[in-house]
Amino acid sequence: MEFLRGVYAFMQVSRSSVSHVKIDSPVFRLHTNATVILLITFSIAVTTRQYVGNPIDCVHTRDIPEDVLNTYCWIHSTYTVVDAFMKKQGSEVPFPGVHNSQGRGPLTIKHTKYYQWVAFTLFFQAILFYTPRWLWKSWEGGKIHALIMDLDIGICSEAEKKQKKKLLLDYLWENLRYHNWWAYRYYVCELLALINVIGQMFLMNRFFDGEFMTFGLDVIQYMEADQEDRMDPMIYIFPRMTKCTFFKYGSSGEVEKHDAICILPLNVVNEKIYIFLWFWFILLTLLTLLTIIYRVVIIFSPRMRVYLFRMRFRLVRRDAIEIIVRRSKMGDWFLLYLLGENIDTVIFRDVVQDLANRLGHNQHHRVPGLKGEIQDA
Repeated sequence: MEFLRGVYAFMQVSRSSVSHVKIDSPVFRLHTNATVILLITFSIAVTTRQYVGNPIDCVHTRDIPEDVLNTYCWIHSTYTVVDAFMKKQGSEVPFPGVHNSQGRGPLTIKHTKYYQWVAFTLFFQAILFYTPRWLWKSWEGGKIHALIMDLDIGICSEAEKKQKKKLLLDYLWENLRYHNWWAYRYYVCELLALINVIGQMFLMNRFFDGEFMTFGLDVIQYMEADQEDRMDPMIYIFPRMTKCTFFKYGSSGEVEKHDAICILPLNVVNEKIYIFLWFWFILLTLLTLLTIIYRVVIIFSPRMRVYLFRMRFRLVRRDAIEIIVRRSKMGDWFLLYLLGENIDTVIFRDVVQDLANRLGHNQHHRVPGLKGEIQDA
């Protein structure tokens, strides 16, 4: 558990002092926070297991140094006989995938060569998952943190509270209808998160020679199939016992072939990691698809914006919400929604009501910087 605490401490230190400010959605945080922590944790776990103890143990009968054989088979990969996975263990084969490959005609050989790259791949995946958040934090530029001005606490003098509310209200009034591009940048980051998780499914499928895309479904089918007619997909993709062939020169200069059986205890960890990641990525894909549909509805339906705003912020009057939605753009709605997630509810209600009153009293909103020109709502 020590390395888990280390990962948690690292993530806490790496987060800035404004980490309590919500600038994204819960689903987006599942991609950029939860999944990143999971992948880094798995990478550390695999690395620790790989370098503490033997990641591979090969059994042989000839005079070959054990460390030499283990290192050779770890670097140059091992293999299994595909035809042996369906044979009965203990009578026909010693272990699924391990069989005599001589004198039995052509056999299908499956090489296992990914295991030394698992830790690096998991860490690379964590970087890819964090990229949309890094991009959004760069584009967001600390706007939400600057605008809340510690109004999330709600405990301050009335004079200070009134001054901060006025500053926030003035900003919203002067910059109304100027936040669309800012909001669309966030939506692009959510779309990137969806593309990333789908792309990583294909990346892992390529990493495991086309066996990963249906991995979770194969495991479910294996659990429901009859014991005599089933093949464990976890052992097929992550074999625990494999074969390795080592060649060296004999005493007279002839090439000698040495056959060895290798145990891969690391694959017991790998199979648990990747079956979890399969279901986790499928869940992320579904949730993010729903989020993208939700964003599209928000963009094209002002009535839905009113409904969602009312459902989330009950203290705000409906007529105030309708005025703001009618007189502003989608980006302003998104900014207000994020501010409501961070500001004290009573203070936020007052700010929204004051903004609605100002919009109601001014039938036309003057565009800042363009003197005498009026921009219709």
